[in-house]
Amino acid sequence: MSGPASTLALDGRGIDGDLYRSVDQWAQHLPAPVQHTVAGFSAYGLALVAVLMLLAWWHARRADSATVARALAAPLVVVVAFVADTLLKSVLREPRPCQVLDAGRTLEACPAAGDWSLPSNHTVIVFAAAAVLWQVDRRLGALALLLAVAMGVSRVLVGVHYPHDVALGAAVGTAAGYGLGLLAGRVAPRVDRARAGKLRRWLTA
Repeated sequence: MSGPASTLALDGRGIDGDLYRSVDQWAQHLPAPVQHTVAGFSAYGLALVAVLMLLAWWHARRADSATVARALAAPLVVVVAFVADTLLKSVLREPRPCQVLDAGRTLEACPAAGDWSLPSNHTVIVFAAAAVLWQVDRRLGALALLLAVAMGVSRVLVGVHYPHDVALGAAVGTAAGYGLGLLAGRVAPRVDRARAGKLRRWLTA
């Protein structure tokens, strides 16, 4: 099964392929309800990120304008992180482990060839959200971080990513989210003006 990977820029099997196999075999022996829960969270857990960002905006209405700016920018930060991750995937071109390893049945259907593995999109998105939300509200940021870790683990458990895909995704997402969150705080003067105008009811507690 080495053919598809041989022409690509990166073959992840030599990095932690054995660890991926071990995790996949362990996941196959989990009770069925646990498997369904993990698969469901891995597929749809990103919706929880939207909930946390909405809560962050609501709480930020009582805070200073820099915090409000970061809360409002959180969705854009996530989009930028996702785009950066997609571009990185197209450069690294690492095939999914479930495409090139005989690891057995996976909890999630294996993506088609050309849907690259490194870094993990889901992990990048949630860690980026966690990094910017940490600058908005520490409690929400902590919840988002727990969600991010759980999402990263789930992407390996369902069989669609190597552990190193998740590790790089966490690094990219955290760097992008934190850096862009700091930049967003610089538009605080514009938020001050908006708070005094027609958007006052949406930006002030």
